[in-house]
Amino acid sequence: MIEHRYRRITSDHCVFVKRFDDGEFIILLLYVDDMLIVRQNSNKISKLKKELSKSFAMKDLGPAKRILGMSMSRDRKNRKLKLSQESYIEKVLMRFNMDKAKPVSTSFPSHFKLSSKQSPTCEKEKENMAMVPYSSAIGSLMYAMICTRPDIKHAVGVVSRFLSKLGREHWNAMKWILRYLRGTSKMSLCFGGGKPELIGYTNADMAGDLDSRKSTSGYLITFSGGTVSWQSKLQKCVALSTTEAEFIAATDACKEMLWMEQFLQELGQEQHKYILHCDSQSVIHLSKNPSFHSRSKHIYVRYHWICDMLESKQLQLEKIHTDDNSSDMMAKSLPKDKYEFCRRAAGLLEPST
Repeated sequence: MIEHRYRRITSDHCVFVKRFDDGEFIILLLYVDDMLIVRQNSNKISKLKKELSKSFAMKDLGPAKRILGMSMSRDRKNRKLKLSQESYIEKVLMRFNMDKAKPVSTSFPSHFKLSSKQSPTCEKEKENMAMVPYSSAIGSLMYAMICTRPDIKHAVGVVSRFLSKLGREHWNAMKWILRYLRGTSKMSLCFGGGKPELIGYTNADMAGDLDSRKSTSGYLITFSGGTVSWQSKLQKCVALSTTEAEFIAATDACKEMLWMEQFLQELGQEQHKYILHCDSQSVIHLSKNPSFHSRSKHIYVRYHWICDMLESKQLQLEKIHTDDNSSDMMAKSLPKDKYEFCRRAAGLLEPST
């Protein structure tokens, strides 16, 4: 690609960009032996394909409809792009005999209180649970979770904590996730329903893990109406207050926002300001006034890095009402209405939408 005068961006070495004198550009994405080419002018794309075919053997599959197991569909009239893994999810459901299961409305309801105390205590029960394909189910769900289904990220993260100490209740929670996918297998991640701007949301669940009492950090970052980055994971240390848990989560989200900011800028996409939404007023106050009083001096210095980013105006941390915080589904179990709101805000839509 360098020989063809393409520049590899520093944010992601799989992305190459070439700009022309007329202000137009081509973006080329590589992943092992798969390639995507993005450009408005189809003539220059055809020219690029001819040039690349002289350097190595390649097969032109035409307009992108499928890549890395994800189906791509376009609504050119309404300028929307949808990503779906319906066929993959259907295969997963059939593999674990859940293709005819009764659907449920949320991926992880609040009645599941999973802990290591629910692990088998007798040898016979351990032998029975050893025959359950728990790890295989988690591995199968992770690909959908990473690519197009942020709505199952928190649920898969919770059940994956018990790979080495599987109990009956843990397997029931796994089957619940599969039942949820049974009813939402056609759901797609939609882009084009909003402004082409990065918007971040962050939240935390205080001491949500019953074994370690560690909190769960969660964030969602959207662009043009669809989610482009999401995370739900246990924090590395035990938070001593809700403010600390939310502060740590906001720091993780800030890091991701800044990386995506650099990525977009290298592609030529400038934005007036980058906003990270948080529903904790105390976190916003602490990040702007990092005074080391008795209630916050124990927080690791590494997490106060966000204060420097806010002071340098690279990012803005703004208050959002809890009811409007779509990152809630990354950190905790939610009732049906709030869960559906979070899905819509993340750009996850049913086929009829």
